Amino acid sequence: MTERQDLNQDEDSVAAWMAEALEKRGIDRVFGLQGGHIQPIWDHLARRGIRIIDVRDEGAAIHMAHAHAELTGGLGVAMATAGPGVTNCVTGMANASLARAPVLLIGGCTSRPQANMGPLQDIPHVDIMRPVTRYARTARVAEQVLREMDEAIARAQGDMGEPGPSYIEVPTDVLRTRIAANLLPQDWLAPKPPRRPNPDPDALDEAVRAIRAAKRPLVISGRGARGAGDALVGFLDATDALYLDTQESRGLVPANHPSIVGAVRAAAMGQADLVITLGRKLDYQLGFGSPAVFPDAIFLRISDTAGELIDNRRGAPEILAPVATALTALTEALGTDAGTRDADWLLGLRGKHKERIAKGKSNPPPKLGNDGKIHPLAIFSAIEEIADPDYIAVADGGDLLSFARVGLQARTYLDAGAFGCLGVGVPFAIAAALAHPDRQVISVNGDGAFGINAMEIDTAVRHGAKAVFIVSNNAAWNIERFDQEFNYGGRVVGTTLRHSDYAGMARALGAHGERVENPEDLPDALRRALENAPAVIDVVTSQEVVSSDAQKGLGFVPDYQALTAWDDAERRRRQRTDHSK
Repeated sequence: MTERQDLNQDEDSVAAWMAEALEKRGIDRVFGLQGGHIQPIWDHLARRGIRIIDVRDEGAAIHMAHAHAELTGGLGVAMATAGPGVTNCVTGMANASLARAPVLLIGGCTSRPQANMGPLQDIPHVDIMRPVTRYARTARVAEQVLREMDEAIARAQGDMGEPGPSYIEVPTDVLRTRIAANLLPQDWLAPKPPRRPNPDPDALDEAVRAIRAAKRPLVISGRGARGAGDALVGFLDATDALYLDTQESRGLVPANHPSIVGAVRAAAMGQADLVITLGRKLDYQLGFGSPAVFPDAIFLRISDTAGELIDNRRGAPEILAPVATALTALTEALGTDAGTRDADWLLGLRGKHKERIAKGKSNPPPKLGNDGKIHPLAIFSAIEEIADPDYIAVADGGDLLSFARVGLQARTYLDAGAFGCLGVGVPFAIAAALAHPDRQVISVNGDGAFGINAMEIDTAVRHGAKAVFIVSNNAAWNIERFDQEFNYGGRVVGTTLRHSDYAGMARALGAHGERVENPEDLPDALRRALENAPAVIDVVTSQEVVSSDAQKGLGFVPDYQALTAWDDAERRRRQRTDHSK
C-alpha cells in the first residue's frame, strides 16, 4: 500500500483564495457533487469548515442553493464538475433565473494545456450557461480569478440589473496555481452589500396623485416585496387598497387583514382602476397585464430592478427603488389624504371573499374521489390540523399545485414558480430543513414531480435534513392526462404511472416511510413523520379528481393566455379591435 499524499497543501493557491473569499462573505454551506475538476476548491472549502451538502444529482444542488438563497436572503452557492456535471445544472439555473434568485455556480473545466484537444468532459459550458445567467465566464488568469468571482457574485445579487444566477469556471491547473497575497487586493475578498437606488421624488409625487385619484386600487406583490411586510401593511392601512399576493410573496400580510381578497382574485383584477405591482412581473400568471384581464386599470409599478417595471405594461409612474423604501415614502407622503374609494366595491369584494372563505371552512373538503381513493384536499386538511403555525411549506407538481396554492396556508412558502419547474419539492425542502432546523418543513409533491429528484431522500438522510415529504400518488401526470382525455379524443398516451411504493423506497434509503390509503389515517401518519423526519408519506390519491388549473385549460396551452377564460377575453378584445378598423 503506497503512502498517502496531500496534493492540496498550498494555502496561497487560487482554490485556497476562492475558499477564503467565500468564507469571508459568510458562506457556511455549499451544495454540489464532487468531481476531479473541482476537487482543489472542494478540499479547501472542507478544510475551512464550510459545510458541503453533497447531492445525488447536480441539478438538485442548484435547486438547494436557490431555496437557501430565498429562505436566508443571502447567496446560494453550488459546485459541479466539468461536462455533464455542469450541463445537469442548466434547468436549475434557468429556474433560478426566472425566479431572480441569487445563486453562484462554480464549475470545473479542463486544464489550459489540454484545451481544445478532446480532453475528458470538455464542452463549452459558458456558451450553454450564458442565456440563463446574469454572468458566465471562464477565469483563466490566476491573478484575476478573485476579481472575476467578485463580479459574478455582484451580478448574482443584482448590482447591474436583476438578481439571478451567475456561473464561473476555473481550469483545474489554474485552481492549483499559487498567487502571492500582495497580488490580490483585499477588496476582492471582502463582502459588499448590494446597491439599491433611492426613489425618485418626481415619481413619488406622481404616484401619490395616482393613488389619490383611484377609486378601486389593487396591490399585487411579488418577489421584490419580500422583506417589506411591515411597510406593505402600513401602506394598505393608509390607502384602503385591496391586496393579492402571489406564490412569490406568500405570508407578507396577515391572513385576516381586511385588504386580502384572494378568494375573489378574478373580480379584483377585472374591476380595479389602479393596479400597484410590488416587485412583480406581469407574466402569464397575471395575464401579462393585458386589458383583457385588467380592462379598467392603469398601473403603478414599484421594484428595485427595472425588469419588474417594464415588462408587458408600463407604469404611470414607475418607481425604481426597494419596495419597502418606496412604500414607506408613499405612506408618509399620503399622510391622512389617500383619496376617496368606491365603498360599494370595497365592501362587496371583501364580503364575497369572507363568504367564500367561511363557506370553505363550513363545508369540509371531500375525503374520497369517485374511485374510492383519497381526495388530494384531505392531505391539506391533515397539514392544517397537525402542522405548527410557523412551518415551511413546499409544493411541487402540475395538477397538485392547484390544490396546494389554496390548501397550504403557511407564511413561508416555496413552489415550482413561474418556470413551472417540476422536481424542486425534494431539494427545496432539504435546503429549507438545513437552513431552519428549528422549524417544521413539509413538502407536498405530485408523484410525477417527486420522481424527478426522489433519490435526494438519500441526501436528506445523510445530512439530517428533517423534512417531511408527502407524495400525492395518483399514478398519473394528471393535468396532462385530463387534457388528452378531453381535448384529444380520449387518447391517453404517456401520462399514466403506477401506484409505486414510494414509502418503501424511502425506507430503503434510510428514511421513515408510510403508505396511507385511508384519509382518516393521515393526521397520525403526519405526526409520526414529523417525529421521525426525514420521512415520506405515500398517499394513494384519486386520479378522477380534477384540479381547477386543469379545468381552466392550463394544460391545453391556449393561444393568447394561460387560462381559457382569459384567452376568451383576449379573443373578444382582438375582435373588437379588428372591427374598429
